Amino acid sequence: MNGSVRVLLADDHALMRAGMRALLQRLDWVEIVGEAADGREAVELARRCTPGLVLMDISMPGLNGLEATARIRKANPQVRVVVLSMYGTREYVLKALRAGATGFVVKGGSTAELELALRSVASGGLFVGPSAEGAGDHLQLATAAECAPADPLTPRQREILQLLAEGKSAKQVARALNLSVKTIESHRAAIAERLGIHDFAGLVRYAIRAGLVPPGG
Repeated sequence: MNGSVRVLLADDHALMRAGMRALLQRLDWVEIVGEAADGREAVELARRCTPGLVLMDISMPGLNGLEATARIRKANPQVRVVVLSMYGTREYVLKALRAGATGFVVKGGSTAELELALRSVASGGLFVGPSAEGAGDHLQLATAAECAPADPLTPRQREILQLLAEGKSAKQVARALNLSVKTIESHRAAIAERLGIHDFAGLVRYAIRAGLVPPGG
């Protein structure tokens, strides 16, 4: 790792961002170039600030960290992403890797673990924190992520499903995405058809399993 690493922070909790900022400011090889309070802002700041690395919360309203990671990596594959999550299950780790992340750290871990994750990922490596399931076998995790079946939903459908699962009405979703209510309803029907799930409770359960919303809402 040569020179400083430009880092973008993305977390919807101001106190969490402040804590990460305080930690990173002690590292002389890190330059914080921006802070985002949600996934959409993270995508926009990644485009404008050209970070080398994004420290991304997985659970953010509107557009979650997984979707934001996928969009950032699609726009610029050179950007590295370390995902932070309250949940360290293998399923969550795999979802992060499938989205394009190369680092995964469970919130509540040590500051030393986070610093090691940043150093490893910035140097081109894959890092899964010791608090996460499967942390000892990076090759197996990477292979499992690559072999995962294709997502049945489009990025737009996942975005709409997340907003609906968060409790927003079709009208609120339409306003947030600058679309018509009719378009949102059409997307919802298409989502139900693709998943074979036609009740709202079932769609919410799917959104939780897919990592679009955290367990419990």
